[in-house]
Parts: sequence; structure tokens; C-alpha cells
Amino acid sequence: MSATHNHPAPAPLGGPLVTPVTITLAILVAIAFVILGIRFVLGIGAVTNVSDGYPFGIWIAYDVVIGSAFACGGYSLALLVYIFNKGEYHPMVRPALLASMFGYTLAGASVIFDLGRYWNTWHIFWPGYAQVNSVMFEVAVCITAYIVVMMIEFSPAFLEKFGFKDIHKKLNKVLFLIIALGVLLPSMHQSSLGSLIVVFGNQIHPLWQTIMLPLLFLMTAVMIGFAIVIFESCLSSSGFKRPLELHLLTGLSRLMTGLLAAYLVVRVGDLAVRGALGFMFEPSIEAFMFWVEMGLFAAPLVLLWQPAARQKPARLFVAAFCLLFAGFFLRINAFLVGYETGAGWHYFPAVPEIMVSVGLIALEILGYIVLVRYLPILPKEEQI
Repeated sequence: MSATHNHPAPAPLGGPLVTPVTITLAILVAIAFVILGIRFVLGIGAVTNVSDGYPFGIWIAYDVVIGSAFACGGYSLALLVYIFNKGEYHPMVRPALLASMFGYTLAGASVIFDLGRYWNTWHIFWPGYAQVNSVMFEVAVCITAYIVVMMIEFSPAFLEKFGFKDIHKKLNKVLFLIIALGVLLPSMHQSSLGSLIVVFGNQIHPLWQTIMLPLLFLMTAVMIGFAIVIFESCLSSSGFKRPLELHLLTGLSRLMTGLLAAYLVVRVGDLAVRGALGFMFEPSIEAFMFWVEMGLFAAPLVLLWQPAARQKPARLFVAAFCLLFAGFFLRINAFLVGYETGAGWHYFPAVPEIMVSVGLIALEILGYIVLVRYLPILPKEEQI
């Protein structure tokens, strides 16, 4: 990291922990835990609409596949700060890492929710049971390892809070190795999430079934990482009454739109090469959802293509919001809308499934609020 960048030290935000917002979030979390209690006692069929034809639903498609992509803020900023030496973005690393740690931890837990025989979860990692040639094995191992890596990366916030200076100093000497893993592991499993769809073969609609999916998922994960940082920064600025780091968000938006333009070229070019462009114009739900997805991907380019537009917080927020939903629809379309297992099979999430997903989001937001108030994560406001 460049030594020319001087940033204010992070400090606890302070303020009340019990507010109408945190109480509402806690209630949503409690509802989710009650439903999960029923699921683990009575079985997955008691609270979900999954079936033999649709063996996974939103607990995989949203909580794991989309949730892990939405948790890529720490990964994307690590690429910028530690790989491309963009030290000016360093103040944004710790809050992004916190959100990523929550997102990935909850995504990993969600896998257990969806396993019929959840008591056999340890089989994934045990040499006698592990299926080392499976894409799902690679995803499970990489996500688990990345959660541990993020906890180590985030540990300086706890060490600073509780005054463990010697441990902090020793950790700094080896932190570069941890950071390297923190870049490698997401690159592996985000692309492998695309590989999961590739192995489904012709069960996936041609608008999404392509050998390019690992690259498309990786590119969108990096873009979503930038978008979630912008989105969270805007919300944090508004919710905590803090100045918006507009000069940093402007630079991120420029990188985000550049990568987005490259993604759209690859996406449309792949459809053309495969002869799949005609499926875009069929009178089908798949074609409609494809156009929604592509429209959301195109919107940030329209909103932020002019440099002056990137100086407007409202445009930054809307563009980031659109890109998040674009990544959402790409993954929902590939894993659910474009997934057809045969005549007679249908899936739409049950209310308890939706409430568990809502509860996980609430838990992530609640944890973020509590920790930024208690630990040194955000830069000192008076020095910004």
C-alpha cells in the first residue's frame, strides 16, 4: 500500500444499541430462528416448498449464491488496496470486511439449513467422505476457509479494542499471507458457483447455460463488491449522520462502470457466439426475466457514464442499487427461473422460507450496527 495516503484511525461510533430499528431487526431474527427450530425438528419439508424436482430453493439461490456475492465488498476492496496498491481506499476496507464476514458466515450457515441430513455436515470435510472431484466440495471448502480468513483479517479491530498490542504487532507480520488467501479463495469459489450451473447441462435455459458462467459470475462478484460498498456507504452516511466519502465513491464507480461495460460485451458476445440471441425474443417468462436482468445491468452505465454524474450521491446510490439487483436476477435466473427439471415440477418459496432469508438479512444488518458502534471500524468522524 502506498505510504503517501494518511487516513484517520478507525474508532467506535458509539450511540444507543437499543432503537426502534434494532428492535425491529431483532424481532425478524427471532422469527427466523423459530422457523429454523421447526425445520430442524420436523424436517425441511415442514417449512419449505422444495421437492424431488426442485431439490434447492431460495436458501441456496439467495442465502448462499446471492448472499456470498453481496458479501464481496471486502474481496473487491482487497483487490484494489492490496493487489493494485490503491491505498486511498484503505479507510473503506474494515467496514466492507465486516459486512463481508457477516454475509459469508450466514451464507455458510445457510447451506446447513438446506441439507436434508444436516447432522452429516462434517462429512463434507472428512477425508473418508469428501468428494474431492465435486464442484460443490470446492465451493464448500473455499467458503469455509474464506470465513476463517476474514475472521483473522478482521481480528485487529478486536485486538485494538481490548489492547492486545503485542498480538496485533505479530499478526501484522503475517497478515500479507492471510490477505493473499483472502483474494485467492473468493476468486475460486465465486467462479465455481457458475460451474455449478454448467454441470446441470440442458436443465438450464440457453440464455444462461454457457461455459462462460464461471467468468460471468466472477466478474459480477467483483462489480457487486464495488456496488455494495457504495450502497452501504450511502446508507451508513444517512443512517449514522456521517459525511459521505464522495471522492472515494467516485473512483469506485468509475472502476465499477468500466468492468460493467466489459461484462456486457462478454455476455452479449457469448449469446451471439452460441446462437442463443433468438431466445431473448421468445414469449416466455425466461425471456422477460432476461430483459429485466440486462436492463438492470445497463442502468448503471446510463446513470454514471458521464464523469459529472459520478459526483452526485443520489445517482451513485441508484446505480449501485440497480447493479445489486442485476446480480440478484442473474443468479436467480440461472439457479431458479432458467432451471427446468421436467414437466409437472414447479417451485415458489414458501412464506417460512422467505422469512428465514429476511431474518438472515436482518441479522447481518443488526450485527453491523452493533459492531460499528462498539469496535473501531469506521474512521473518526471529526478527522474526515
